[in-house]
Amino acid sequence: MNLEKKLADKNIHTSVPCRVDLGGTLDISTFYLSLNHLKPSCFNIALDLRTKVHLSPWQKGYVKVSSKGFESTVFKNNQAPYNSPMGLMFAVAKFFDAHGVHIQIESTSPPRSALGGSSSAAVAIISAFYTLLDKQIDPERIAWLAHYIEASVAGIPCGMQDQLAAAFGGVNQWIWKMGKISPEFERKPLFEGDADIKAFDSNILIAYCGIPHVSKDINGQWVRSFVSGETRPQFEKIAGLTIDFSEAVKNKNFRQAADLMKQETNLRLKMTPDVLDNTGKKLFERAINLDCGARFTGAGGGGCIWALGDQQDIKKLRLEWQEILGTVESAKILDTKIENKGIIIH
Repeated sequence: MNLEKKLADKNIHTSVPCRVDLGGTLDISTFYLSLNHLKPSCFNIALDLRTKVHLSPWQKGYVKVSSKGFESTVFKNNQAPYNSPMGLMFAVAKFFDAHGVHIQIESTSPPRSALGGSSSAAVAIISAFYTLLDKQIDPERIAWLAHYIEASVAGIPCGMQDQLAAAFGGVNQWIWKMGKISPEFERKPLFEGDADIKAFDSNILIAYCGIPHVSKDINGQWVRSFVSGETRPQFEKIAGLTIDFSEAVKNKNFRQAADLMKQETNLRLKMTPDVLDNTGKKLFERAINLDCGARFTGAGGGGCIWALGDQQDIKKLRLEWQEILGTVESAKILDTKIENKGIIIH
């Protein structure tokens, strides 16, 4: 489908949020089907560090993808390698059999920061194509489509909490289960109104550790150890901690939530010590000393770490984190807030 002429008459802009999370990995079918009896779930918070996508005309028969922090690439529409850094974006374009299009991605989060950026970009691109083709914006369908396209080209098992945070926004617990003929999720928003979400901003803190993450290695270790039976008890415990954590956040019992967060992170550290880099370990220890919880985002191994606690504890932690981050190049506390909106068509 040649979009060159169609795009000459339309200005397509979309954006979606990224996320921080707890209980990740349980959104992979390898885990949630085996742990079905425990009603496994993930918790995540959408952030206003939005990923923006713009579609513009390009040469017939070709697709160009540009993204900040990556080299722009152009391929014939049937020759793009899906195992390249921008492979997922080309795979999304190919689902629509699109060519004559330039996909421009602008992320306001640091590159490879473990905030779910690539999955968010896929959701934004699908939303852009839906808008161009006058299709109804259905967040659930778009999230599933982004998930299945990513899983089809990633070469490793993939979850879908990143896509759901991007599509829906907000502060949610996502419960994974098997439906009649396919996997399903249940969304449980943890706050009812914007006022509660705005107040919750003062209970969290997000920092970039200055080192880009590589999630494939750590995710691969978790999958292999779970399949072998080695770490199944640990992930059973993580399933319970995630449920309890979500309930504590909903009840605004942030000291309890911080303790549960600490337990979940410690379990992950025992399984995969590299889940926190040196800076991340310092930030984690400082948070624990101030009665806050802290956790890597995504699969860790670099990228971001986030903290949760009572408002006064978070204020103290901000000052101490700034001191640690000031010694690391590119590291910083991120200027971000909770985003209650998912897909936006601009």
